[in-house]
Amino acid sequence: MNEEPYTKDFEAWHPTKKGLHSKEDHPFYNEREIWWCALGVNIGTEQDGTGENFDRPVLIIRGFNKSQFFGVALTGRKRENSKWHVYLGEIGDEGDGSVILSQVRTIDARRLVKKMATLDEPTFNKVVASLKTTLFP
Repeated sequence: MNEEPYTKDFEAWHPTKKGLHSKEDHPFYNEREIWWCALGVNIGTEQDGTGENFDRPVLIIRGFNKSQFFGVALTGRKRENSKWHVYLGEIGDEGDGSVILSQVRTIDARRLVKKMATLDEPTFNKVVASLKTTLFP
């Protein structure tokens, strides 16, 4: 099986990025929510978005203000017993989801595309505890 390497299309992302930057408003969000988020095309092993909006699911960990939050990217793969992932279970109608602990960052709320779900408190607390032990051992 010979797969072609993934090629990052930065040029296709730039018009979307410019449009996001020029937006004057942003959606209202809360901690524990999972949103489709236009992460775009990024450098190296940073998680990229996919599709027309260059988006992927992101869990909102902490809001700093109405326009910026601390979030962590998700994968649609079921990842259990992994130091770098926390399995969340089924995310709404989207199927399985796992948080990628190494893909945490501040994000501008203008990148938020569509709310998917709200994570239950016990699972959210498990993610936060895992982030603390992974990032600050």
